[in-house]
Amino acid sequence: MTLSSDEELALAQWSRRLTQALQLLDLEVDTQAILQLAEESRSVSPSAGPVSTFIVGFAAGQATNSGKKNVQSAVETALKKVHGLVADGTQGGPDNTGWVDSAQ
Repeated sequence: MTLSSDEELALAQWSRRLTQALQLLDLEVDTQAILQLAEESRSVSPSAGPVSTFIVGFAAGQATNSGKKNVQSAVETALKKVHGLVADGTQGGPDNTGWVDSAQ
């Protein structure tokens, strides 16, 4: 997804405000990855983008809090997993094959 420079700046400022307000001072926001995930998720449902990005963030937070991964690694793992599910659309994924090897 290509953004105008004004939109990139606005998103960078908004991300900085959010991370500061939520005291996530060491978080580097990969806006392009988030937007790409949201866009790809629309193939499942028009509303799947926000839900997908929220769940990726939550999963990454859980993995980080458990000490299993650092933030960047946890986000990358969650993104890969969701990209795979998006590729399956509404079919496939852990619901069809079971949950073996699907944990963070």
